[in-house]
Amino acid sequence: MTFDRSVKIAPSILAADFANFGAEIEAVEAQGADWIHVDVMDGHFVPNLTFGPAMCKAIRPHIKTVMDVHLMIAPVDPYIDAFAEAGADVITAHVEAGPHIHRTVQAIRGAGAKAGVALNPATPASAVTHLLDMVDVICVMTVNPGFGGQKFIHSQIEKVRELRAMIGDRPIHIEIDGGVDPSTAPLVRAAGADVLVAGSAAFKGGSVSNPTPYGENIRAIRTAAENA
Repeated sequence: MTFDRSVKIAPSILAADFANFGAEIEAVEAQGADWIHVDVMDGHFVPNLTFGPAMCKAIRPHIKTVMDVHLMIAPVDPYIDAFAEAGADVITAHVEAGPHIHRTVQAIRGAGAKAGVALNPATPASAVTHLLDMVDVICVMTVNPGFGGQKFIHSQIEKVRELRAMIGDRPIHIEIDGGVDPSTAPLVRAAGADVLVAGSAAFKGGSVSNPTPYGENIRAIRTAAENA
């Protein structure tokens, strides 16, 4: 993973065909995805249950780009090594998921992955002030985590601006997760984001047998962001 601030589209496999993940990933990458976003939910920290390390390990061979694993789980520390061993390039933990986010970030880096921290909508940018020299990604939740297809929370745009100012010239990606589509992508891009997670907006209208809409969706989001 080389660092740059160009727009990167990260389709979330939460919106893909669960019976066909390998082929879905290959199709969406062939259509222009930059990262593959994997939403891990535990039914405890968030009100939904999705995937574990075994599923991540199974899809890893199908991912040629970046495997971006977003852990919406608590506790998070006991599972870091398993997700790193499963092949995660980026492991993102929530600031709200435990009392020792600094230790969690150290553990992610120690396991050999890039370290991300995620902020729920009510969590201020200041929560990561003392982590800026340790993290590679800051993920701003622009919906409340737990489900796909929710409406974008506009109050988070100011948080993105604050984070961009705090980051300065540090090589930290600002990732947006929730409600990203061609209408919201330019707003977060103008505020300073570069990684845009898109679920339904990336996968809508297409399939493994008809992947062309994936490419059209990704290009629409990318173009809207780049024209911000």
